[in-house]
Amino acid sequence: MSETQTAIPKTSTQTDTVHEPGPQTYEQATGRPESIIERLDSGEAGLHETLELCREGRTLVERCAAELDEVAHGLQELRLDELVARLEG
Repeated sequence: MSETQTAIPKTSTQTDTVHEPGPQTYEQATGRPESIIERLDSGEAGLHETLELCREGRTLVERCAAELDEVAHGLQELRLDELVARLEG
């Protein structure tokens, strides 16, 4: 550190956030926001951890919405294939 820079000590409410690997399945991804909310509600998360948890929650919601859209599209394709098969049969 240079002479003009000073280290800012961490307060007791600041922690280094250790991130576990993200949820691997849709089911895991839909369960994670509950633990994020519990952590935020506890009041123990510092400012930076709160920001990271909010970002993670948003990413999870977006991921789950995209997976639901993909499944819905797949179901729609299946129904169209069944209709075509009936019409041709």
